[in-house]
Amino acid sequence: MLRRTMAARTHLDPAHIAPAALDKISSLHPETIREIEEAVQKHDVVVVGMAQNPHVKKARKALEAAGFQVHYLEYGSYFSEWRRRLAIKLWSGWPTFPQVFVKGTLIGGEDLTKQAIASGDIARRLEK
Repeated sequence: MLRRTMAARTHLDPAHIAPAALDKISSLHPETIREIEEAVQKHDVVVVGMAQNPHVKKARKALEAAGFQVHYLEYGSYFSEWRRRLAIKLWSGWPTFPQVFVKGTLIGGEDLTKQAIASGDIARRLEK
């Protein structure tokens, strides 16, 4: 019933989701997902976030302090656009914001982004 992709991530196999439910999932803010996919293809470093979230601000600040140019996409705040953010979480599989992408790869949130900056992983990804 669960399908394992990658080392540790599982998700429900689409064969075990009713067609009406699959349609509902796929129709959840496709324009938002398209916007993010386009930004991730066009820009080396993309931060997807929300207003009023201190982790988003800290991740952006850390990236900019390290000299990386950041393309930022913001989707609402704690008080708005939660459905759009849910669609993003379902798409990426990452449960929180920010969602940081480098050269098309999801790095993670604030903590993993700071670790990737410190280890040189982001700089190496950008050199490729």
